[in-house]
Amino acid sequence: MTGSLGNVASLAARAGGSVVRQVRSAIDPSTARPAGAGQPASGWLVVTVFRDPSDVDTGQLPAPLAEFGDRIEVRVRPAPGGKGTELAVRLRDRPSSGTALGRLSGSDPQADLRSALRRAKQLIEVGEVLAVDPAPHGRRTATPGGALLEAFTKAAPRAGVR
Repeated sequence: MTGSLGNVASLAARAGGSVVRQVRSAIDPSTARPAGAGQPASGWLVVTVFRDPSDVDTGQLPAPLAEFGDRIEVRVRPAPGGKGTELAVRLRDRPSSGTALGRLSGSDPQADLRSALRRAKQLIEVGEVLAVDPAPHGRRTATPGGALLEAFTKAAPRAGVR
């Protein structure tokens, strides 16, 4: 009995939240899309590079970004407060936000670009891409949970901080 009461309460709470969101978006349309939800509206991915803007040449991009060729737009400008340079990139033909399954399977162009931008930042700042030594895995039996963990671990370096 307690379980079904909990389910009803959960459904009521979700319905109430939905009503509140609808009312908020009717009053102030800018609240219709919560902050941080999905991809940035502009599609630009930006990092701050600790170099002068003159040191970042858009004609000679580091290899990770150069691999994208004409598929990306690049923008370089001084960072606020004189703290280096903002390096911004975005895909010219932006795909719709991928599914979680697509991101796990490795078919998310936005994640590939995010990873390339991080590697380019490292190349510009220190001249090499820094890598963490992998943790020893040893031999273990395959379990459904272990397989899921392996899939997330494989996709994590490309996902970045969102």
